[in-house]
Amino acid sequence: MSSKDFDLDEVFLDSANMPGFDTNHMEGRIEKPISRTSIFMIGGFFALIAIIFIGRVYWFQVAMGEEYVKISERNHLKHIPIFSVRGVIYDRNKKELAWNTVSEKDIFPKRSYGDAPGIAHLLGYVSHPKVDSKGNFWQTEVTGKEGAEKEFDEVLRGENGVRLVESDVMGELKSEVSQRLPIDGDNVVLSIDSRVSTKLYETMEALSKQVGFTGGAGVIIDVNNGEILALSSYPEYSSQVLSNGDQSKIINSLLLNKNKPFLNRVTSGLYTPGSTVKPFLAAGALQNKIIDPNKQIYSPGYISIPNRYFPDQPSIFKDWRANGWTDVRRALAVSSDVYFYAIGGGYADQKGLGIKEIERIMRMFGFGEKIGIDFATEVAGTIPSPEWKIKNFAEGKWLLGDTYHTSIGQYGTQVSPLQLARATAAIANGGTLYIPHIKMGEENLPSTVIPISPENFKIIREGMKMAVDEGTAKGLQISGVSIGAKTGTAELGAKKEFVNAWIMGFFPYEKPRYAFVVVMEKGPHENTVGGLYVMRQVLEWMVVNTPEYLK
Repeated sequence: MSSKDFDLDEVFLDSANMPGFDTNHMEGRIEKPISRTSIFMIGGFFALIAIIFIGRVYWFQVAMGEEYVKISERNHLKHIPIFSVRGVIYDRNKKELAWNTVSEKDIFPKRSYGDAPGIAHLLGYVSHPKVDSKGNFWQTEVTGKEGAEKEFDEVLRGENGVRLVESDVMGELKSEVSQRLPIDGDNVVLSIDSRVSTKLYETMEALSKQVGFTGGAGVIIDVNNGEILALSSYPEYSSQVLSNGDQSKIINSLLLNKNKPFLNRVTSGLYTPGSTVKPFLAAGALQNKIIDPNKQIYSPGYISIPNRYFPDQPSIFKDWRANGWTDVRRALAVSSDVYFYAIGGGYADQKGLGIKEIERIMRMFGFGEKIGIDFATEVAGTIPSPEWKIKNFAEGKWLLGDTYHTSIGQYGTQVSPLQLARATAAIANGGTLYIPHIKMGEENLPSTVIPISPENFKIIREGMKMAVDEGTAKGLQISGVSIGAKTGTAELGAKKEFVNAWIMGFFPYEKPRYAFVVVMEKGPHENTVGGLYVMRQVLEWMVVNTPEYLK
C-alpha cells in the first residue's frame, strides 16, 4: 500500500492501545468532549451570580432607595451641638457651690467650683464634652460622675440643641439649614451649710496633721427629717482638678495617696465603733426588761469568768477603769464596760441579751445593712454573729467572750459614720429612722419606727446628757448650747497600738434638732484627743457664726 492512502494521525486513531496508556487519566488521548453535566453546572453558577446581582440592585434602588437617599443627603449636612448650660448647685443659704464659666477659647461652658475645702465628696465632679482628633464630638454632654453632680445629673444637665449646617465635599461650611435651641438645666439647692462642712474639715485636717490620724469623717443630720446639714471626709480630692482632667500629676498623686482621698469616709468608711454602740444596747435591754433602769451593777475594773479547762487561769474582761456602782444612766455617762458585759452576755445574777438579741437590736437601729442613700456609695457594715464567725474563722465556735466584746462595740462590729448618725438621730427624736438626704426640702421619704417606748428613749437621752455633765463627754460643756453625747474609743491592730476616736450626740438637749458623729481614724493609742475635740471646736464656732442651728 502506498503511503498516500492514509495519514499518520489515522494510524494513532485506529491502532490498539498497545503502550498501555491509562485512559482514565487522559493518557494516550489528544481530546475529550465536555460532558453535558459540566455544562449545566457552569451555567447554573453564572445564573446564580446574575440573580444575586439583580437582587442587590433591587434592594439598593427600590427597597432601600429612599433611606439611602436620606443618608446621601446627610453626607453633606453637619450636626454641630449647641451646649446647654448646666444648672447651678447652691447650699441652703444660696451660696454657689458649682457653677459654669465660659472663656473666649471655650466652645462649651466649663464647670467651676469654689476653693473652700470639705465639700468635694458631697459635690462630686463632672466629665466635660470630648472631641476626637478631627474635632468631632464623641461626648456631647457634661456628665455628673460622683456626689450631687451625679445624683441630680438629669435635673442639672438640661438638653443640648443642634445646628444643622451644609458643607461641600471638602468639608467647608456653606450655609445653615436649621437650628434647635438648647434647654438649660435646672438649679439644685442642697440642705448643707457649706460653712459648717468647711469648719468640720479644717478641724479634722489640723488634728490629723498634729496627732497622726490617717483620716476623719464628720456629719451633722436633722433628727426630724434626715436632711444633712454638714458632711466632710478628710482627706478629699479637688472637684475642679478631676472635672478639668488636665493635671495628670495631681490626679496621679491623689490615686497613689495611701490615705485614700477618694473614699467618702462618712458613707463608705467602715469602722469599729467601740462604746458608741452602748446607747442602742441599753435601749434594747430596757425594752426587753433585761434590766431595770435603776438596778446597779458593780465594776471593780474587770469581771472574771472561770475557765473549765484551766481552773487556775480564769478569763479576765477589763473595764477601762473601776467605775463602781452604775445604773443604766451612769453606765452610759462613764461608759462602764462591766455594765455592758453583764447586760450583753450575762454575769453573776444578771441575765444577758445574748448575741442573737444583740444582733437584732443593732439591725433594728439600721446597722449591718445599707441605708438606701443615692448621693454617694455606701456600705452595709458587719454585726458579728455565730454564723458570721463560722464563715470567717477556722475556730468557728461562738464563745461567751465574743458576746462580751460585741457588747462594747469591739470584735467584728463595723459601722459607717452615717449609719451611726442616723441611729443617734433616732434616739434624739424618739425612735424614727429617716433616710439621710442632701436636697433641701425633700419630703415623703420612707422612714421606720423603732419599737422602743418613748420612756426608754428618754432614759437613754438622760444618760447621754449625764455623760456631758459629769462623764466621758465633759469636753462638750459649751456655753450657748446643751448637748447629749457618747464617746467611743475602738482599739485597732494586733498590739492595739492604734485607736478610732469617736463622738456621737445631739443638740439642743431640751428639744433635739441635730445629731452629729465624728470619728478620727487610726490615731496613736497614747493620744487623748479625737472626735470630741473636733466637735467641740465646731460647736464653739457655730455658737458664734451659726447660732440659728443651736436653738
